[in-house]
Amino acid sequence: MQTSSAHGHLERKLRNRHIQLIALGGTIGTGLFLGSAGVLELAGPSMLLGYAIGGLVAFLIMRFLGEMLVEEPIAGSFSHFANRYGSRFAGFLSGWNCVALYVLVGMLELTAVGKFVQFWWPGIPTWVTALVFFVIVNGVNFINVKIYGEVEFWFALIKIVAVIAMIAVGAYLIISADRPGQSVSNLWSHGGFFPHGVSGLVMAMAFIMFSFGGVEMLGFTAAEADKPRQVIPKAINQLIFRVLVFYIGSMAVLLMLSPWDHLLAQLKTGGGTYSNSPFVLVFSGIGETLAANALNFVILTATLSVYNSMVYCNSRLLYGMASEGNAPKSLMQVNSRGVPVRAIVYPAIFTALCIVLNYVAPASVIEILMSLIVAALVITWVTIIATHLRFRKSRMARGMKSGFPAPFAPVTNYLCLAFMALIVGVMLLTPGIRASAFAIPVWIGVVYFAYRCVRGRHSEAVMASS
Repeated sequence: MQTSSAHGHLERKLRNRHIQLIALGGTIGTGLFLGSAGVLELAGPSMLLGYAIGGLVAFLIMRFLGEMLVEEPIAGSFSHFANRYGSRFAGFLSGWNCVALYVLVGMLELTAVGKFVQFWWPGIPTWVTALVFFVIVNGVNFINVKIYGEVEFWFALIKIVAVIAMIAVGAYLIISADRPGQSVSNLWSHGGFFPHGVSGLVMAMAFIMFSFGGVEMLGFTAAEADKPRQVIPKAINQLIFRVLVFYIGSMAVLLMLSPWDHLLAQLKTGGGTYSNSPFVLVFSGIGETLAANALNFVILTATLSVYNSMVYCNSRLLYGMASEGNAPKSLMQVNSRGVPVRAIVYPAIFTALCIVLNYVAPASVIEILMSLIVAALVITWVTIIATHLRFRKSRMARGMKSGFPAPFAPVTNYLCLAFMALIVGVMLLTPGIRASAFAIPVWIGVVYFAYRCVRGRHSEAVMASS
């Protein structure tokens, strides 16, 4: 099955290896390499438990989405399902919310690239680096989907190999080296495993879930996957093991190499904001200069990998939304190489605002973007969870069985919804991101107003034509 239209069609050129690496690539980026600093401050070593809990919730959400994708592997992903099994507004909201989410993530990743480049060349402004890589990554996506798949495959492979190597090198240093401050006991000897109590871990969960943002973008590959009903389940089932190994394994090694409170003090030198990666800082601090430079390069490619994925997913989402009438039909125009050009260009215009933000207020861009991203993620994940409930009910009513059923549904659906409510509660109690929690109903109201305007014009056009 191909997704087609009168304007052209997307081409099924993504192979199994592309899908596998894309599935993992979107989860290993700024959230792990830079955002983990804020989690460390709130939770200390208990962040390991937090990543395990967050990884399980992310896996369940992906299983909900995966069950729907296996039955209907088309462009639009959860926006399509919300539109079909929820309501026209649900599809409209989930689609445009995700467009905004991925624009924000793209802005964050471009900003983070500038931070990592400054590890080598501190004098280069972040806006300059953001501009350069903005042009390069968008240019790659204009070629064709196979080139995107190849670039993302190698980007993701580099960071996966590097994280495994970092874990191996870190474990070797812990076991073989006799350096003060490097010990497994760092996980509990500096204020305990819960240095700020269980409440500290709970308050960190919003930032932990930010780290897993991006797993849902696997759904946008379904329309261009060579054998979606085979590769999608495989990619999702392997996701939980890979993410937990990379997140928990890498963070455990990091905390053993340096006491968490000592590391936090180093990270905050410079005005109280986190401008360095904990991973690079640790290896620099123990004298492993080569490892620190290599790791910084890997983190740079990892960040570009996530931005590359955001550009791809946003264009395919807009293509799918246009086919359903939730976005302008012009976004379905595909060139001779199967690339939806306008669906790439329009989000890029808004993403380019990050260059301006980094020029005007470079110190606070990351904190602002992270808080807005968490709010948009909550809407996206709640949409997937709730839509799956309606999808499952619809198929049961018709006596149909799913080829890739979500485990323990619908109980797990309600547990995940309760967890999302907890995340919103944490956001309301956290001064730095409280405004983004209040922004959720405001944003939904704005989208609803836009939806009513669009549907009103559509109704008038239908009446005029009849």
